[in-house]
Amino acid sequence: MSTITAAEPAQHAASGVSLYRAIWRWHFFAGLLVIPFMLNLAVTGSLYLFKDEINSTVFAHHYIVQPAGQALPAERVAEIAAATVPGSTATSYKDPAGPERSAIVTVSGDAGAMLVFVNPYDGKVLNVVGSTDEFNYVVKRIHSLAYFGKAANRLIEIVGGFAMVLVATGIYLWWPRRQTGGVVSVRGTPGRRVFWRDLHAVTGAFAGLLIFFLAITGMPWSGYWGANANAWLTEQGLGYPVQLWDDVPKSQKVTEDILPKSGWIVEKAPVPLSDIARAQSAKPIGLDRAVEIAKRLGMAPGFDMAIPSDETGVYTASLFPDDLADERTIHIDQYSGKPLIDIGFNQYPFLGKAIEWGINVHQGQEWGRFNQLLMLATCLAIVLSCGTAVVMWWKRRPAGRLGVPPMPPRRSVYYGLWVITAIFAVAFPMSGLAIVVMIAFDQIVVRFVPVLKRVLA
Repeated sequence: MSTITAAEPAQHAASGVSLYRAIWRWHFFAGLLVIPFMLNLAVTGSLYLFKDEINSTVFAHHYIVQPAGQALPAERVAEIAAATVPGSTATSYKDPAGPERSAIVTVSGDAGAMLVFVNPYDGKVLNVVGSTDEFNYVVKRIHSLAYFGKAANRLIEIVGGFAMVLVATGIYLWWPRRQTGGVVSVRGTPGRRVFWRDLHAVTGAFAGLLIFFLAITGMPWSGYWGANANAWLTEQGLGYPVQLWDDVPKSQKVTEDILPKSGWIVEKAPVPLSDIARAQSAKPIGLDRAVEIAKRLGMAPGFDMAIPSDETGVYTASLFPDDLADERTIHIDQYSGKPLIDIGFNQYPFLGKAIEWGINVHQGQEWGRFNQLLMLATCLAIVLSCGTAVVMWWKRRPAGRLGVPPMPPRRSVYYGLWVITAIFAVAFPMSGLAIVVMIAFDQIVVRFVPVLKRVLA
């Protein structure tokens, strides 16, 4: 009896050590793989948080104007923009968000899509920039790695999942276990490894939930998960209210095809068709009339207006502002001026609203300056976590080896972790698959390849 009693604490201790080592090993491998990408996300994300401030200072020469009398009609501004780029046609018009803001017209031609910044008072062209060369667009594309192609964008989706894993495993490793420091305080000096370990742990503990929030609210933009989540929400009636499209003819285009910016929920919503029968007896209402209709319907300043590209197209006004209550999309028949679809944030189902709210907070738009500074602090915490992780690893690694945390004494501990991985893979397939590959490599390849076993020790 005494032998059994004495064995129980030992078995419990062995199980605890095995679980700790397994999770530590996961945490190490995940961090090793994603540190460069996390740094990119933090730096580019910090820049994008202050996109409006950057536009108003660094690029004030084409975003800011001096109000002077009556503004030119939208159609006249679009004509000036199209004439600036020979052989082009105007495809969208951005209504100035304020009296001191320029109008922005997107034109398309042989050279591709261009942004033409026009002073709305005197018609002076302030600048012409390729739509894919605009600073904040480039920053956003580098942030998602879409700038480097589809495969790279899939990679950042995996990184987002790994970030969630790092937070979860990091909290487990940080959790107090009778230690006297490293929970809310930092021990030692910069010359000692324990200083960097504690700084890493405490930073992660305090910023972990915000980092997790940034990771999960960034997922809607990912190529695979985001597109499939949007489609699933729509099918389940949890995205945009599809019944609004029941009585209007639909084109093959979706909102993101015709506008530079719109709410995530309606990006994949179909664009309706104008009444083609009226084209035989009526002329298009024109951009000026379309802008007037959008404003009369209560569209807040700063909206984008897509211009029909053919006789079946519609005028589409869309706004994705800091104040989500003003988020709205209106499709207008180009002949009758009738609003075919008028959908705003207050019409989204609860889950749709929650996702849009998460995106708004992610971009630092929901609570003004406080929101920006909170997300900036989270980005800086990511940079600090990455930096301390590298220093901590460098100080503990054995000569000629990678310094991977030791294998757990009981490999049976992985059974439960495999179940957790399977559940995670269902929710986030790309990240889950990458984790499966990582664990399989660690448990199968490393175990039976002596060179790898020695290097990864």
